[in-house]
Amino acid sequence: MRYPIKLFLSLSFFSFLGFSQNSIDEAIEKFNTGSINYISVEALKDKLDAGQDLILLDTRAKKEFRVSHLKNAIWVGYDNFDIKKVKQLDKNTEIVVYCSIGVRSEQIGEQLKAMGFKNINNLYGGIFEWSNQGYPVYQKGNQTQKVHAYDKFWGKFLERGQKIF
Repeated sequence: MRYPIKLFLSLSFFSFLGFSQNSIDEAIEKFNTGSINYISVEALKDKLDAGQDLILLDTRAKKEFRVSHLKNAIWVGYDNFDIKKVKQLDKNTEIVVYCSIGVRSEQIGEQLKAMGFKNINNLYGGIFEWSNQGYPVYQKGNQTQKVHAYDKFWGKFLERGQKIF
């Protein structure tokens, strides 16, 4: 018996999503290669508190960034990653890329690496883990509890903050 192509594609899509992921750690292990070094949210918080010179790049969609982002982050996007936004940056300055959990940001980190940037770190667990640890996020310069949860599947990893879809 032949299965309709739509059924096959649907099952393949749900298999790809990997509904077996129950934690950020499992999702990162499944989808990332580790090609970009990770930085923990605690280590990033310590660097920011110490006033260390680094650049935060938000690699999520613009609508996610508008809901909230890390303080002083620069939006560079993912689907429409804009190289012009990073060309002028010092290639030796530490850059921390982040997204919801750290998958899209790894891919942007790889592009930055290919452009010659030397010191790139991927925020492990992304803005979700940042928020889960109780660290602040901002919207238009003001602290907020809102975090774009991407969708219901990925949103299950956001345990703290107001989920916006």
